Amino acid sequence: MNTEELQVAAFEIILNSGNARSIVHEAFEAMREGKYDLATEKLKASNEELLKAHQAQTDLLQEYACGTEINVEIIMVHAQDHLMTTMTLREVALEMLELYKRVG
Repeated sequence: MNTEELQVAAFEIILNSGNARSIVHEAFEAMREGKYDLATEKLKASNEELLKAHQAQTDLLQEYACGTEINVEIIMVHAQDHLMTTMTLREVALEMLELYKRVG
């Protein structure tokens, strides 16, 4: 895999996980306003974006498993960090939604 292909994959991960992160923050806003159904919809939409990012990651892993040499660049490290922190943020948001529902 050449540098350009790796960068494209990294930016795909960053783009989709960034979209997911923005949507999670929209879900937090909906929670604060007591709009739990909207928050649920937002978290579902954020997961769809995360699935796209995860697919790009999976594609890279499949390439690697098939013997393709992949030289990791700093942009890929950033992409992986972005994806994992967004996935964690979404998990926290799911828990917070349940808490908001109980106290709201």
